Amino acid sequence: MFSIRRIYDDVLPVDRHALSQVQQILREQFPLVSSEDIEKIPVQLKDPLTFQYRVTLFVAEDLRGTVRGFALLLYFSDLNFCYLDYISAARLETGKGIGGILYERVREEALELGAVGLFMECLPDDPALCRDKKILKQNQARLVFYERFGVRPIANTKYETPLKPEDDNPPYLLFDDLGRKKPLQRNYARRIVRTILERKYPDVCPTKYISMVVSSFKDNPIKMMEFRYIKPEQVSALMPHVPDDKKIILTVNDIHEIHHVRERGYVESPVRIKAIKKELERTNLFLQVKTKHYPQKNIEAVHDKKYVDYFKSVCEVIEKGKSIYPYVFPIRNRTRPPVELPMRAGYYCIDTFTPINENAWCAAKRAVDCALTAADFILKGSRLAYALVRPPGHHAEINSFGGFCYLNSAAIAAHRLSRFGKVAILDIDYHHGNGQQHIFYNRNDVLTISIHGHPKFAYPFFTGFKDEKGEGDGLGFNVNYPLPEKITPEKYCETLQNAIGKIEGYQPEFVVVALGVDTAKGDPTGTWSMRPADFFTIGKLIGAIKKPILFSQEGGYNSRQIGVNVRQFFQGVRHTHR
Repeated sequence: MFSIRRIYDDVLPVDRHALSQVQQILREQFPLVSSEDIEKIPVQLKDPLTFQYRVTLFVAEDLRGTVRGFALLLYFSDLNFCYLDYISAARLETGKGIGGILYERVREEALELGAVGLFMECLPDDPALCRDKKILKQNQARLVFYERFGVRPIANTKYETPLKPEDDNPPYLLFDDLGRKKPLQRNYARRIVRTILERKYPDVCPTKYISMVVSSFKDNPIKMMEFRYIKPEQVSALMPHVPDDKKIILTVNDIHEIHHVRERGYVESPVRIKAIKKELERTNLFLQVKTKHYPQKNIEAVHDKKYVDYFKSVCEVIEKGKSIYPYVFPIRNRTRPPVELPMRAGYYCIDTFTPINENAWCAAKRAVDCALTAADFILKGSRLAYALVRPPGHHAEINSFGGFCYLNSAAIAAHRLSRFGKVAILDIDYHHGNGQQHIFYNRNDVLTISIHGHPKFAYPFFTGFKDEKGEGDGLGFNVNYPLPEKITPEKYCETLQNAIGKIEGYQPEFVVVALGVDTAKGDPTGTWSMRPADFFTIGKLIGAIKKPILFSQEGGYNSRQIGVNVRQFFQGVRHTHR
């Protein structure tokens, strides 16, 4: 078993390990490639301006992280074409279908880029151009491989002219129209060929040679060589599906229903998750994974141990079917909490409407497990991951709960990610993300941003003001955008773009989005009027952030619309995130 995933850079250890394996495959399978070219691949991934093309690396990887094959794709944006630089299975892995799956993934990427086509070189099957019979047989096998996809060499050109008369095995130039059946015009082809030779081989091909090859493209439109090895009707079609490495990792709290507060008016109900999941299943954008169990120390890295111990202990002693609502609060003396656990709820809570019951700990702990599972997939190279959880968490502070929140899943995941680089948290729930603010208020390795209803009218009322900017090392790393009671989607998106600008200026390695959709029209806890199309736009703006993003579900209580709104949001994210 193996899966295809994209390597964006060498920041994460898992990606550095994969890159080193790719380089070893290159050394073994392409012995004529220089060490300099092999070693510069990590630089190429990060520096398209210097090389004048963007490099995309796909690896076929098994569950142990062993790279069994790879493909290196170049995209020349100025002429809008792709060039397949290398595609290869690892030694002892040939003939197992790895190359075919990689090539399908490359074609899908080229289509998504909107490229006019995909070019590549392949050594010739003409005995006059390849004198070694063993190599000739290998060349024929490669051309058979490409013909399965309808890809053949361009005919009637001098592209395969040796640089020196004594040279052997000059390559054909192949063209894949990606199934569009649109002829390639001569002048366009000439510009592409010149670009390939000048940018790919600047130290190899003399100017006179390049001009000779370019001028040899005389057919208009260009013509392809005839099929030699398979019948045209046997050509593989592109599969209309979303590849796994492009899907959004999805973790779902599989026991959330045990936390079901049935009191009238309690809007944080299990139907929220069901409605969202039903809509997500329509998209084929998600890859649901199994949620792992994580030790309690991950929670205590963010929350006060006394609070965690209390929360866990009180849930164990509450009578089945009963709920405790905090109603006495320590305004004057916080140093002496009540002895009785039920009475102590007010010591750790910020409101009167967030109950504790026998299952609250288990449900909240499982939500944390989901967020940490998503974080670990991000650390393994996934670009997008979504923890679909309840109860929510963004109102839970270091040592308090409230607003239906008990453990701050987003903050716990962000803290885990922060061990590997800076993190930006963007909270787009209607209500202020007081939990993240409180937890990271003195830290500069996590930027916290919240866009929310102004606390003069919106919960939690006492935090979320613009002048709350952090303290100590964290000064300047907490940003609040308190917005008016009524706001247009356009004005909201202006604010969001401003927030995204701050994230980009911070240059984090990871982004965590506290995803609340209680900004929607008709939500019982909010005053704004976002519609599904607005969530698509919001998703597009956030998706344009070119960093790995982890989403953790927060608010959203209009059960009739929550699923559609979340689906539209992620369709927007997928539209722009690369």
